[in-house]
Amino acid sequence: MLNKNVVIVEQFYNSSPEEVWKAITNLSEMHKWYFRELESFKPETGFTTEFTMKFDDKVYPHIWEVTEAVPGKKIAYRWQYRGFAGDSVVSWELFPENSGTRLVLTHTGIETFPKDNPDFSYDSCSAGWNIIIRENLKKYLEEK
Repeated sequence: MLNKNVVIVEQFYNSSPEEVWKAITNLSEMHKWYFRELESFKPETGFTTEFTMKFDDKVYPHIWEVTEAVPGKKIAYRWQYRGFAGDSVVSWELFPENSGTRLVLTHTGIETFPKDNPDFSYDSCSAGWNIIIRENLKKYLEEK
């Protein structure tokens, strides 16, 4: 049975763990495939940043706090939206595999977000992460 409180997306990349780590933690690289609106980011426990995303006519102020950073292996951050209920955690884990890297993204706490807003639904989160991990990051790493 599918757990609609957790989104898990796995993807293999023909890139080294170091290359994938840099892509998911280096601000200038993140701008090329992830969130261009992100003004600052450091893969350091305790680092906090905020940025705003707009979807259609809706505004979502994002708040991230890095809760775990193991260079080259794992980064996790608390993910909230200012002005909305909810508290979640997104973790990115890297595993060397053959001549590349397997990334496992896990987003927990989705059930804490407002249930009356379809942008916070499991299906919306899952679709978004699948595009980010399986399309955007994959294409970025392949074109490097």
